Amino acid sequence: MTSSGGVELGTAGTPAPARLGERFATTRGWRVATLASAHAESATARTLELDVPDWPGHLAGQHVDLRLTAADGYTAERAYSLSTPLDPAAPERVAVTVQRVPGGEVSPYLVDGFEPGQRIEVRGPVGGWFVWEPGFADAAPVLLIAGGSGIVPLVAMVRARRGAGNRTPFRLLCSVRTPDDAMFTDELTGVRGRADGVEAQVFYTRAAPLDAAREARRIGLQDVAAHGWPPELRPVCYVCGPTGFVEAVTRMLLALGHDPAAIRAERFGPAGD
Repeated sequence: MTSSGGVELGTAGTPAPARLGERFATTRGWRVATLASAHAESATARTLELDVPDWPGHLAGQHVDLRLTAADGYTAERAYSLSTPLDPAAPERVAVTVQRVPGGEVSPYLVDGFEPGQRIEVRGPVGGWFVWEPGFADAAPVLLIAGGSGIVPLVAMVRARRGAGNRTPFRLLCSVRTPDDAMFTDELTGVRGRADGVEAQVFYTRAAPLDAAREARRIGLQDVAAHGWPPELRPVCYVCGPTGFVEAVTRMLLALGHDPAAIRAERFGPAGD
């Protein structure tokens, strides 16, 4: 029900929570984008392709801020990694991959309720340290290590390499809880990934499929040593995931002898989205 002033009321006559996405509060640096299309990446994640007017371009590894505004002016902002590099054929199209957080405020709407044609505010691109592009670091080997949705900016790097026809040696290690949580698995480990020359390994921490190479457990020093690049090759290492995961993997890389200056980390902590 609604009051005469248009404020949505609960059954007891008290103001109901404002619905995000009902209006825009564009300020400096923000653009209003339109959802062009969307598709599921896993049971809990969805990729959103957004048309962003006057988009300045971006590099693989960067992220954007998304903002939703309710009719009463309340806003909620969240940062999401870009999952594709810039497409010269569609320079104003960007894609983000959002994983639903149970009980969250923003991600459930973006995964379950945000439909093509609807609009959202975008700011970015953000970040310049955690990026990769062809020719970076004199084409040093690249080691990508992801925990959960930390795979998103790393798959953008894989796609940037593929789109450029680049042959920089890539190895990717991804840790996920269960097969239902895995994203981009077919692309990275299937025929396409092998054709790209990207060596990818998926490790499961809670439940592994029957054909998994090992039982479910956390990624460990032996996994990184066996499937990563040896430190004498001086690879550039990108680690992305929850804070605890990133800190643990960084310690493993240092223990194995990797150069601290060659380790680039992007972490995210618990959030309400």
